[in-house]
Amino acid sequence: MPATRIRDPARKQRILRAAADLVARNGFHSVSMAEIGNEAGITGSGIYRHFDGKSSILVALFDQIIDDLLAQEQEIIGRGGDLSRALDELIAGQVEFVVGKRELAQVYYREIRNLPDEDQVRLRRKQRLYLEEWFHITGELHPELDDAEARVLVHAAIGAIQSTLFHKAGLPAARLREALASAARSILKL
Repeated sequence: MPATRIRDPARKQRILRAAADLVARNGFHSVSMAEIGNEAGITGSGIYRHFDGKSSILVALFDQIIDDLLAQEQEIIGRGGDLSRALDELIAGQVEFVVGKRELAQVYYREIRNLPDEDQVRLRRKQRLYLEEWFHITGELHPELDDAEARVLVHAAIGAIQSTLFHKAGLPAARLREALASAARSILKL
């Protein structure tokens, strides 16, 4: 009886982390499967046990990013209660994504257009789903705003949070988190 091969369940995550790091530093087109494998501690050909190619790694990485943001959002909304607190927690989650997971956020922002069209459309749909809760809460907190105004404010707040993605702000991480959250709260009139 042939030995059953046991796969390392953490290997797929190591591949995703390695790809995110390399793509953040060098860009999608400059990174090879062999480099990703080397960074993950496996052979480049070993990646094909988990992914069809470099594009599918990027798709899996982006799905994981947006799915994590959606899960966090659902947890916040699921607790119910004070809408201002819920929006503040959503802001904190987006700030943490941009500051605490900066390389992932940079890759997501910069490389989404390198995906196949159908994956771009699917991921944009997930992004809109994520933003809908922000729009809804902002509208509930500010009934004087029409839908278009609430949407503009939400996009402006997230834009403010993401404003430091591609330059060094020169602030310690804790102060940067505080400044970005404060800017978003001001835009959303919290």
